Order: sequence, then structure tokens, then C-alpha cells
Amino acid sequence: MMFFTLSAGIEPFVTLTHMDFPQELEDRYGSWLSPESQGDFAYYADICFKSFGDRVKYWVTFNEPNFQVKFGYQAGTFPPSRCSKPFGNCTYGDSEKEPFITAHNIILAHIAAVHIYRTKYQATQGGSIGIVLHCFWYEPISNSVADKLAAERAQSFSINWFLDPIIFGRYPQEMQDILGSILPEFSTTEKQKLKQGLDFIGINHYTSYYVQDCMFSACEPGPGTSKMEGYCAQSSQKNGTPIGEPVRYGDMNKPNSTTESLLHDVERIKYLAGYLDALSTAIRKGADVRGYFVWSLLDNFEWNSGYTIRFGLHHVDYETLRRTPKSSATWYRNLISQHIVKDCKKHYMFCNNVVEY
Repeated sequence: MMFFTLSAGIEPFVTLTHMDFPQELEDRYGSWLSPESQGDFAYYADICFKSFGDRVKYWVTFNEPNFQVKFGYQAGTFPPSRCSKPFGNCTYGDSEKEPFITAHNIILAHIAAVHIYRTKYQATQGGSIGIVLHCFWYEPISNSVADKLAAERAQSFSINWFLDPIIFGRYPQEMQDILGSILPEFSTTEKQKLKQGLDFIGINHYTSYYVQDCMFSACEPGPGTSKMEGYCAQSSQKNGTPIGEPVRYGDMNKPNSTTESLLHDVERIKYLAGYLDALSTAIRKGADVRGYFVWSLLDNFEWNSGYTIRFGLHHVDYETLRRTPKSSATWYRNLISQHIVKDCKKHYMFCNNVVEY
């Protein structure tokens, strides 16, 4: 598969793991709950670098581990479905401790893989290695200092939970202040390895929320309000008004949608146009953005929804496997073919001098 990808002029970006874990190791020692997972992941990564590094120049250690620990070990809605009340109703688990244990092991597994790549392969293979995190954006629901600080805490308990250790060698101060001894500690050696532990950061962004402080004022129980989440109540609305258009992919979750309606995805075109316009603006203002991926190329088997939802640029008939471009695919093809990007750095798909559209 990789040979054909390269022969077609497509640069592969390889993700080593996306939330799954071998059942054998889950049964043997509890996967990410055990420090033993760090060594096994490093061994697996080493094999991948050795076997495919001559063709792969971009490696991602983990995709959305901050989602993985939240939904796998706090809410229990993702495998291995571990949680405790009031976060969820699982057979096993501890929602107040296990997310932080698993996150700690994942962070150290990431840095172990990075260390192997940099010391054994990077000089000769000439590639890069990073991590991809899920990133909501949080806006304070009011102009109060408390709500503004709550919005910052929400980021600390989300994407910064993983990025701060990997870049600075420590957890966010807000997490340390609130969680205390619940938060695992890094040894001196681990801190030295952690600092600057990536070459690039991937961001998966889907939506944004308003945030209200729950540390100094009472909040109704809900997403983000607990100590384990930073005392930050999250809402998609403010005074009854949504923070953004609620659903852009109108037919995505409708099992009885017609093929014609799925192919004519005008709302998705609006979304992509607005998103890429904002991204281009950020680049012109100095954001160091090197690439953008549309999710996804094809309708596919989604993590915990199977074939019940569709969001590919191309419609797939699951009976015949026929692929049909949606309106968004045609729009996106025309966009990238009609607008030239000048002065690109080698191997980067996006550059700072972007032609305006």
C-alpha cells in the first residue's frame, strides 16, 4: 500500500496508534494503566521506524490521546470502558485517578518513541515525529476575570494536559494546583527527556464552547464542572444562542438519507470555505502552519459508530464499494488546483506566503 501511495506522489503520514491497544496486553497488564506499556510501545515504534522509515518522513505517535483517556477511563464510553460514578456506570474503573495514570504512561511512551527515533533513525532517514491532539476552543461566557481564568483552565485540562509535559517537562500549573497528589510526577531524568519532545504538533479541531467558572461560583452538574475537569462548566450556547452553526453536516447522522442528498453537501462546502479562510488569515498573521488535512477522503468505518455516519469527500456505496465524489470533493479539488502557493519550504504542504482567495 505504501509503495502505491508514494508512486502516486502522495506523502504518507503514519500514525502509530489511534486509541486502540492489543487485547493481549490489555488482559496481561491493563494496557495504559501499567508503566509496562511504555516499553512495549517503544519496541513497537522501533520496529515501524526500522521497517518503513526509508519511505515515511512524518510519524505521529498518538492521535487524540486526550480524548482516549477522557472517554476510555473517565466517561467509559470508549474502550476499555473504565469509569466510576458520577462520571459513568462501568463495571470497573476509577474516574478520579485512572485518566491521569493512563495519560502519564502515554506521555512517557510518546517520549520513549521520540527518543528512539531521534537517536537511531532521524539523522539517516531525515524525517519528523510529533503527536496529534484533540483541541476544543474555549471562550469565557462573560467578561468576568473568573470566567476568563476558567477558559484558560479548560485548555489546561484538555490539550495542555499533554503538550505542557512534552514541551516544558511539567504538567500545567492549573492542574497541579487543583489535583495535587492525584497528578503523577515526572522524575528528573524523565523531565530532561520530555522537554521539546516533538518536531510538530497536529491539531484536530471540531467545535468550541463557552466556559463558566465553577471554582468560585456554584454551577449545575455537567460537562467540565468537576475537580477532575478543572471546575469549568461548558456550554455550546450563550443566552440561548449557539456559539456557532450547530450542525454543518446535515445528513451525516440520518440513516435514511438519499444518496443524492449526501452527494450535494453544500453545508460542508460552507464549513470548509470558512475554516480555510480563517486558517489562511492565521498564517498571514504569523501562525506556523505547515499542513491541513480534510477528514475524510472517503466515507469509512468510524471508531465507535461503524458505518452509520458519513463524512467523506467521496460517497462510498457499501454494497458495491463504488466511490462517487460529493460536491465538496469537486469544490476542494478546484480550490487547491486554482490557487498557487509560492516560496514553499521543501516537504511542507502549506507555506506562509499563501495566495489569497
